[in-house]
Amino acid sequence: MSKVVIVTGASQGIGAAVVQAYRALDYRVVATSRSIQPSTDPNILTVAGDIGDSATAQRVIREALAAFGRIDSLVNNAGIFIAKPFTTYTQEDYANVLAVNLNGFFYITQLAIAEMEKRGAGHIVSVTTSLVDHAVDGVPSVLASLTKGGLNSATKSLAIEYAKRGIRVNAVSPGIIKTPMHAEPTHAALGKLHPMGHMGEVSDIAQAIIYLEQAAFVTGEILHVDGGQSAGH
Repeated sequence: MSKVVIVTGASQGIGAAVVQAYRALDYRVVATSRSIQPSTDPNILTVAGDIGDSATAQRVIREALAAFGRIDSLVNNAGIFIAKPFTTYTQEDYANVLAVNLNGFFYITQLAIAEMEKRGAGHIVSVTTSLVDHAVDGVPSVLASLTKGGLNSATKSLAIEYAKRGIRVNAVSPGIIKTPMHAEPTHAALGKLHPMGHMGEVSDIAQAIIYLEQAAFVTGEILHVDGGQSAGH
């Protein structure tokens, strides 16, 4: 029977690429985001909703089990990034980033692991950011570091907690990736923020996630896919 993966933030950019990468491995996919459209592929179930809301997480898990009967993997890709000077963040900015980046991880990961425990197997991958390890002058990133840095730490903690229960937990830490979030005129300048001199592609992140999916002896890993940013400059 085909395995089943849940992908959050799945409507565009990295998330959409991850959905297709798993389909290429013959996984059935449960794809969720606020704006996701119905799928014409019977092996892709779409669930629209705000992943920062616990009710959405419950609905995603419930519909995944109803449609496909199992949950093997979860890719926590949903995230938002707001770059502002620290003192100009509003309470709304703070609440929005925490809701998506932290609540969006916590609620669905908790429910997914509970299902994986029943099978004694599973894999969680979260998409974080290389800015956690390597802050960049001119790219204000405190809220990203506060939230995505928390996910890196949680990844290691969960990996150890569930290592003997057959559940692996990893993260991919990207540099700046060509997604709809970044307008094309900014690409050259953003590319120069990486030692390799260019931005990454969504396929780079999807391939890293698939590597971790298939790497049976790897858990607690923060895999940097960042053109060398985290190594130095």
